[in-house]
Amino acid sequence: MNKIVVKIKLICLACLILTSCNDLDQHPIHQFTDGNFWETEARALIVLSQAYNQMYGAGVMFDNEGRTDNLYDQTPSTYLQGTADVSLNTFADEWRDCYQGIRTCNILLDNIDYVPMDPDRKERMKAEARFIRAFLYFRLATWFNHVPHSEGMITLSEARTMGRKPYADVMAWVRSELNAVAEILPTKQEYSAADNGRITKGAAMGMLARTYLWDNDWQNTDWRSIANITERIMNGEFGTYDLFPSYEGLFRQANEYNQEIMMCVGYVPIDRTWNQLWDGIPQSQLGRHNNKAPTQELVDSYVMLNGLPITDPNSGYQAASPYANRDPRFRLTVVHHGYEWIRPDGSVEIINIDPASVPEGQEPGPDIYQAGAGSSPQTGYYLRKWWCPDAQQDGQASGLNIIMLRYADILLMHAEAKNELDEMNEAVWDETVRKVRERAGFTYNDALDWRTLSKTALRDIIRGERRSEFAIEGTRVFDLRRWRLAEIVMNGRPTAAPYANPALTLRSFNPARDYFWPVPQSQIDINPNLLPNNQGWGN
Repeated sequence: MNKIVVKIKLICLACLILTSCNDLDQHPIHQFTDGNFWETEARALIVLSQAYNQMYGAGVMFDNEGRTDNLYDQTPSTYLQGTADVSLNTFADEWRDCYQGIRTCNILLDNIDYVPMDPDRKERMKAEARFIRAFLYFRLATWFNHVPHSEGMITLSEARTMGRKPYADVMAWVRSELNAVAEILPTKQEYSAADNGRITKGAAMGMLARTYLWDNDWQNTDWRSIANITERIMNGEFGTYDLFPSYEGLFRQANEYNQEIMMCVGYVPIDRTWNQLWDGIPQSQLGRHNNKAPTQELVDSYVMLNGLPITDPNSGYQAASPYANRDPRFRLTVVHHGYEWIRPDGSVEIINIDPASVPEGQEPGPDIYQAGAGSSPQTGYYLRKWWCPDAQQDGQASGLNIIMLRYADILLMHAEAKNELDEMNEAVWDETVRKVRERAGFTYNDALDWRTLSKTALRDIIRGERRSEFAIEGTRVFDLRRWRLAEIVMNGRPTAAPYANPALTLRSFNPARDYFWPVPQSQIDINPNLLPNNQGWGN
């Protein structure tokens, strides 16, 4: 969300909250659909601001990460346990939230022509709304497969009778829209600083590449389209992007809107903040209680400084010092026993988690693992990534922007596509994987230099690089789905540090059912034409 938009007070946004008896209903029902509302550009901007607000957020990102083998939720949903049915609120909430955002976009697109304003600015605002609408349909199709789709406002009776459009048709429309708005939107460099955070030409093309990457049929992924789009982005055709020099600095408010950020959700300290990390950081650092904790699987996935996995006998990994000489991104993502936490004033505090470290006769510190304690991470690890030194200490309300897409993803998408096309070579490696690893802080030649490896071995490296680079950024759930690995890594019991909970809640993933969510029961009750439901969900 751009700086201008985020300064609009929540009291103004409140007038935009839409309600109806059907989440898909797009019938005009509020004052801002009346002709006299559309008299000024400022009012149109309020509606566009609401669309930005409904597109994505911290809650969506952390929930998505909690559906992977990276995080363990101490109160896991029935979906993760394999016992969910079509009445689960998770399904209904995602359906509702996306369609409410789509409706906001349609209201803007249907009414903005009434507004007297600069024609070029009007077309740009239309393109932003079209992008958001396409993105929300992308979200829907990725989770629900075939979904109801309309390019504009529909009547109440239409909303209650229309069926689901095939996934392929919805995605073809999404891609057509992203291509179209990319022709209209400015590049990042063409915007002024006051417009930081607005959707750009580069964001549209980057998201277009992602629509191909996250296609649920991995064996038939259109790798050529991905490679072509990412190459054009890397060549600067849609604006200039590059990696930010510091991986840690990416997640600092002082560096928001830097050269790596292609799309983000803007927050401001007073009007809009998020606090999901309040339930993830150590209590000694003013965390509340622990909800989502990093798993041992995530910890073990970080390679050694020489680029080798800890399972390789030549990696140098020592079980007695399990956190030494690891990928530098590890310490910036996960808090382990003995972690050196740097506080806002520059002081360092050691985070002790292992109960064995408590001297006999002394009370355990606030961060010590305790079985069954809600304040304690049952995996034995806390979160570090996204911690914001500028957040309000009481409640951890953070104004840090949530990143939706960054240039590192373009590089790793390009590497993956080139490898799958049998076109990976030293030049491609150097401009993608090597660049990402160098920025992460790797210095050993063994981790950085090109080696002639099999396609399968390179695939494993690239997939591992994606996990380490984007851990706790909400993307792994879609990687697991497209790679068809969810049925492997999301079945069974997650593991914890040796001193922590040995009996974490069992997870279950049914490959015949769980790769797509069902149409929610609340929607079926209103519109039986949404049936038949997705495979394995009855009805």
